[in-house]
Amino acid sequence: MPAAAVLHPMASPETAEPCDVLVVSPGIDTYGPLVLAFSALAGETIGEIELAIRYYKGRTIAITGTNGKTTTTELIERLLRAAGIDAVACGNYGVPVCEVVMRDPQPEVLSLEASSFQLETIVTFRPEVSVWLNFAPDHMDRYPDLESYRRAKLRIFENQTAAETAVIRHGEGITGIAAKQVSFSTESRDADWWSDGEIIHHGGEAVLNMIAGSHLRGLHNSENAMAAIAACEALGVPREAVLRAFDGYAPPRHRCELVRTLDGVEWLNDSKATNLHALESALRSQTRPVVLIAGGKEKGLDYSPVLPLLESKAVAAVTFGQIGGALAGLFGNVLTTDACTTLAEAVAAARARAPRGSTVLFSPGTSSFDQFSGYEDRGDSFCRLVHDLR
Repeated sequence: MPAAAVLHPMASPETAEPCDVLVVSPGIDTYGPLVLAFSALAGETIGEIELAIRYYKGRTIAITGTNGKTTTTELIERLLRAAGIDAVACGNYGVPVCEVVMRDPQPEVLSLEASSFQLETIVTFRPEVSVWLNFAPDHMDRYPDLESYRRAKLRIFENQTAAETAVIRHGEGITGIAAKQVSFSTESRDADWWSDGEIIHHGGEAVLNMIAGSHLRGLHNSENAMAAIAACEALGVPREAVLRAFDGYAPPRHRCELVRTLDGVEWLNDSKATNLHALESALRSQTRPVVLIAGGKEKGLDYSPVLPLLESKAVAAVTFGQIGGALAGLFGNVLTTDACTTLAEAVAAARARAPRGSTVLFSPGTSSFDQFSGYEDRGDSFCRLVHDLR
């Protein structure tokens, strides 16, 4: 019997063959006919995270959530390194976990971004600290219902014991897990960590001024920062060492990134907003009148919940892409909306609609794969188009 099965690009259920271990890429539907056919002949079916972690000797902080995973994963790596700890951001962001584990020496700590797709195939994976940032509808083109998506993410807590820690956004309704819970919030002062979007508090004490101490802005980034600090402290890292790392820190690109200011209008690139929750977070954090550019691939999501927020924050909207027509019909119920085909057309339309003192917010609210290779490609295209404006 072969040690492992390698799926050829032309593989089909009919080509399934026996193997001891089947390692499934997160890009392949775990419950689809291809994997089911190969799994039936496999001794064990796992994913890349599970494979790597069986050979890793250090400590792990695992981060999941619908939005904010990458910023928090990168921030945790930065905070740990500032404290003199050899840490590597990996998983769904950064380097594949298997590549990191093969290093000699291995890093002391993994800051591991774990998507729902990756968590579907864990078996023994047990992070010392798990981080649950938030949960909102997404990937309905992969999951049969919202509860299936949530169950996949909840697996991050599955193997934790009372010796481990779970850092969880307050009000997420997570119960019945064994790990010690630490909460954070921008809505409730009852949480262990709380922020108004500017000052981060812990136990009634002001811990960090985000405006003075970093380039992070907005309530969503306050939550990311609190989760990162709490996760590092759960590993026993001194707070003083952690806080020093915020000086000068800016989040990764394509996350409410200021592209330029032209004729008194700010242009923000939030291409990483690939679902409704991310779009809502970006809208909620704006303080100037907004012209929203949204659209992309049809993912089967219901965008009607954003209408009250859109009505209160935006002066106009521009839609584009596969879902552009449907969004224009919906958004047009509450404000002036232009439907475009391409992103270039959308940028031109937004410029015509944006008054001085406003913000053009490019926060698509869905994935990019109708017209682009990924959110980075989409965001880079938006930035080029904005820089070309005269």
